[in-house]
Amino acid sequence: MCACFARIAGRSYRPFTFDEESALGPRFSEAFIFANEAHATQRRKGTDVPYIAHLLSVAALVIEAGGDEDAAIAALLHDAVEDQGGVPTLDRIREQFGLEVADVVDACSDTLVTPKPPWRKRKEDYVEAIAHKSERTLLVSLADKVHNASSILLDHRRIGDEVFQRFTGARDGTLWYYRALTDAFRNRSPFALWQQLEETVCALEARCQAIDDPTQRIADAS
Repeated sequence: MCACFARIAGRSYRPFTFDEESALGPRFSEAFIFANEAHATQRRKGTDVPYIAHLLSVAALVIEAGGDEDAAIAALLHDAVEDQGGVPTLDRIREQFGLEVADVVDACSDTLVTPKPPWRKRKEDYVEAIAHKSERTLLVSLADKVHNASSILLDHRRIGDEVFQRFTGARDGTLWYYRALTDAFRNRSPFALWQQLEETVCALEARCQAIDDPTQRIADAS
């Protein structure tokens, strides 16, 4: 067990639940159509994978963790404002899906400003804001980061450090960001998903350390 895994030993988690009815209805179907249209021409960085695959994966993680319909809808739409239209898109989401969903999508966007502030400043602000996010926002944000980190790890197994060429922060910035996120979520998050993020980031760090020092053995447990 690596040092990262040791930090999560002995912790207990509670599922994310609300008193509201948890069944997914027509609003979720409408959100899927909205997301699919908004991201129709977008692909995952450095791949030919349609972007909707990421949104569906995040929504699945949210639902499996016990999120309600608003959380699941926000998961489908969490990148629509930042990537596809800014404030006008947020206004459409608020009108079509309600204030609760719009608030989560807004909180999951690292900026609505055009042009965007410098990458490092945006990410530092996002990490700092985790301490003040609502539970619903925490769940969606955490699911987003779990899927992103898992995708980076999978591609790192395939192409090594070349994967970091896709990201503005390059290797060092990307590793810093996901470690900072993991530490911030540890201090706030009641979700078992945090453990998945911790294990994934630990595995990615171990792989990068092994590249830097070939004498180290890769502990790829996730």
